[in-house]
Amino acid sequence: MSGKVVLVGALDTKGEEYLFVKNILESQNIKTITVNTGVLDQPLYTPDVASDVVARAGGSDLNTLVKSNDRGNAVAVMTKGAKVIMEQLMDQEEVVGAFGMGGTAGTTVAASAMQALNVGVPKILVSTVASGNTRPYVGVKDITMMYSVIDIAGINTLSSKILSNAAHSLAGMVQGNKNESVVNNDKPMIGMTMFGVTTPCCTQIRNKLEGLGYDVLVFHATGSGGLAMEELIRAGFIKGVVDATTTELADELVGGVFSAGPDRLLAAGECSIPQVVSVGALDMVNFGPRETVPDKFSDRQFYQHNPTTTLMRTTVQENRELGRQLGGKVSKATSPVVVVFPNGGVSMLDTKGNDFDSPEAREALLQGMKETLRTDIPFIELEEDINDAVVANTMADKIHELIKATSLKEV
Repeated sequence: MSGKVVLVGALDTKGEEYLFVKNILESQNIKTITVNTGVLDQPLYTPDVASDVVARAGGSDLNTLVKSNDRGNAVAVMTKGAKVIMEQLMDQEEVVGAFGMGGTAGTTVAASAMQALNVGVPKILVSTVASGNTRPYVGVKDITMMYSVIDIAGINTLSSKILSNAAHSLAGMVQGNKNESVVNNDKPMIGMTMFGVTTPCCTQIRNKLEGLGYDVLVFHATGSGGLAMEELIRAGFIKGVVDATTTELADELVGGVFSAGPDRLLAAGECSIPQVVSVGALDMVNFGPRETVPDKFSDRQFYQHNPTTTLMRTTVQENRELGRQLGGKVSKATSPVVVVFPNGGVSMLDTKGNDFDSPEAREALLQGMKETLRTDIPFIELEEDINDAVVANTMADKIHELIKATSLKEV
């Protein structure tokens, strides 16, 4: 058929997932153009439009973005560049559709590109934040947003179904074909929570656990993500939990936009599911664009994660209370649980020399946990930060040990 579908996204972190969608579309005789917006590493496969071309269209260049190591600025540049590239492609090609996927950053970039397309041109955006406030992404264009349920991190039983539905939905919009391409397996499922600032940790955990024969479902800790994981726990699908990123507790306590409610962190314990719990991203509370942050927080410390996500540093007092809450909730568990505390930092921003680095806040978080955590629950303190391989391997090893021990007891 004439015309092409444009795939916009970061091929360095989402290459496997974009290749999955690309293959489905092309199996339906739909031609594609891939625009790479990743800046972290080399893409999994060669794109039609390289990330440096996108960066230059956004007013910078890839080398500068890599050297500056400023994620917020990089996302802003690629957001602008992706829209410019889409406008250029519309002049050069017959664009018959667009596809994107991601968390807050990936959604922001892809949505910007889709805003350049005319109303009526099919646009599908699979996003971890599609069940929340989608107005900043959709605007006045007919962008179809599909909630990813879990974080977009690998091809597994659930993500393959969701991405397949999205790809075939787009194919259906373009030419009406409805075939399926789904990965099915009977591997035990592990639920894991992740954020952009805990991605290195969670990626290593996922890779190790998949190598041990597990199907790992990664949930973006955006409120909806934590709730989705706990719903699947209660439904009996998940056999173990690595709750590496408990940041939703901070949003519930302080009033951010990513709260998962007062019952977050209780499902695994109530359902006797083995779990490993950590303190990922408890250094931050999440808000939308800077202008949406309530005035009462005007004197607080902020970091602009991307144009649609503003992060606020939690205080020493808030960390002590978060520690108490986390310890108290974990202590209610009727199933095996291990707590892992990374003294070196709880996110990418909370490490030596970075924006949210605060040894005092981490100490308060630690002491708060010790005040309420049951003494019989294993508590592992590590000197490294949460994204260090030592921390990731420890969490992966511990959940594997807990699941094996639970399985032996059931036999």
